[in-house]
Amino acid sequence: MDQSDDLTPLDPAYKSLLRVQLAIAALVLLVAATIAEFAIPGWTGAVWIPALAVVAYALIRVPLRRYNARGYSLAGERLRVVRGVFFRADTVVPFGRVQHIDVGQGPLERAFGLATLTVHTAGTHNASVSLPGLKHADATAMREDIRAAIRRDTR
Repeated sequence: MDQSDDLTPLDPAYKSLLRVQLAIAALVLLVAATIAEFAIPGWTGAVWIPALAVVAYALIRVPLRRYNARGYSLAGERLRVVRGVFFRADTVVPFGRVQHIDVGQGPLERAFGLATLTVHTAGTHNASVSLPGLKHADATAMREDIRAAIRRDTR
């Protein structure tokens, strides 16, 4: 298999998107820590300070690690997607197995101009592969490239 050196990185705005998603989850943690602070009299900062430290570390480090752990390659009639921080997954989708292709955007992705390319394949095990963190224009261009390759193969 190819080395990960030839992988295309995701759009850098994906790191910011991950930070915003994490900040929303962190807000819930900080609200719970604040409630715990008021519920435990005399222990000022015993819950809030560690929670704040965890949130700060997560907001700085986790998006960078997740961003650096992802990449893709679109070459040779196949899409290769590599992902995972602790458990690495290297998925190769031959275009001959592709059933249909989706380009999706959630509200946060739309705000950052990003999209997720989802390739659905024949079969039941791992029947779809998602590639988040692409510029919307890149995702639609990739979809069209895959469609063109499929059309060439079926003629």
